[in-house]
Amino acid sequence: MSTITTEELSATTLLRFATAGSVDDGKSTLVGRLLHDSKSVLTDQLEAVQRVSADRGQDAPDLALLTDGLRAEREQGITIDVAYRYFATPRRRFILADTPGHVQYTRNMVTGASTAELTVVLVDARNGVVEQTRRHAAIAALLRVPHVVLAVNKMDLVEYKETVFAAIAEEFTAYASELGVPEITAIPISALAGDNVVEPSANMDWYGGPTFLEHLESVPVAHDLSHCHARLPVQYVIRPQNAEHPDYRGYAGQIAAGTFRVGESVTVLPSGRATKISGIDLLGKPVRTAWTTQSVTLLLEDDIDISRGDLIVPSKDAPATTQDIEATVCHVADAPLTVGHRVLLKHGTRTVKAIVKDIPSRLTLDDLSLHPHPGQLVANDIGRVKIRTAEPLPVDSYADSRRTGSFILIDPADGATLTAGMVGESFAAPEPVKDGTDDDGWDF
Repeated sequence: MSTITTEELSATTLLRFATAGSVDDGKSTLVGRLLHDSKSVLTDQLEAVQRVSADRGQDAPDLALLTDGLRAEREQGITIDVAYRYFATPRRRFILADTPGHVQYTRNMVTGASTAELTVVLVDARNGVVEQTRRHAAIAALLRVPHVVLAVNKMDLVEYKETVFAAIAEEFTAYASELGVPEITAIPISALAGDNVVEPSANMDWYGGPTFLEHLESVPVAHDLSHCHARLPVQYVIRPQNAEHPDYRGYAGQIAAGTFRVGESVTVLPSGRATKISGIDLLGKPVRTAWTTQSVTLLLEDDIDISRGDLIVPSKDAPATTQDIEATVCHVADAPLTVGHRVLLKHGTRTVKAIVKDIPSRLTLDDLSLHPHPGQLVANDIGRVKIRTAEPLPVDSYADSRRTGSFILIDPADGATLTAGMVGESFAAPEPVKDGTDDDGWDF
């Protein structure tokens, strides 16, 4: 296994990407092939795979075994979560969110793709575009993932025919483009044989594009959020009150987007109180500037009542606060989401009571039509909702900020996640919130 020096890693960029595909489309084999052929597998891991494969009577190592832990857990009835894997090449570092393929676990694809800059949608060349393919494309569009790769797998089982690949690529590209996916790259592969995964295929000389790994290494990564709307959700108020720091009061959190500077005028939301940044502590040391994803402590000139859940923003770029939120959501719970449903809404570090006031539409995946006022959303449904919160929230449009334009709905009874939401326009035009009151104590 080749090694990469610290100097080489520091000069490379990071790409977060997620994989998605239906059951038995070969996703585990693709991930295993990618890790194996890019020399990102430890020797003892490969030896274990070779040993198990030999015990099963297989002539070659079953590379799917490198990622089959999730499958084994599923067979045992254990709750499945997204598996994150890290690997690197001399050109780029990668964080892979490996999501299960079964329709029952589509909710996990939402989790894996929510922070991804690229999503890989795997398709079996024999089956073409199926309902789960369309669902994955819709979720990628909903989450505004900037790059989508259509990996048409198992080309060896269709005799590497260009016509088969072209038909699938054309159908998927037309569908995803209508959803608003900005960039789609189709690559014909055979994960089992290794065609076009890391090395170019000798069986598909009609294909002149990059291999799967070459595309991952070269796709533009524009996840620098330091120039976006600056946002700091407060996670913790630090007050040591000891002899060394008798008057220290800091507001700690991870910067969700943008850049903060000492001396900058800021506003605390939802209270609307304004002050200036008097200092920024990073890893126990004062700095003049801090930016996205850094965990910092802000010191402010004035004593303001600030607690966990508040949002610190530049005064000149503060979002509006509202109790009425319109959003596109993906419902992930088994129990349906209904009009009048009482929920908890978690936005950043703040959680408030809320009511689902209306469900204007549900997306039909087959033809992208909108079913008006369905009354409820069931598991894996994508639709529009209108929510009334008990307290004002400072929300951005998801189109402007994936971090502060998103939220989740939680069941107040058991804390289970019900729905993932993206604020603002998406698949349907907004409609007025219906009038009416609720007499059961959660009417705002």
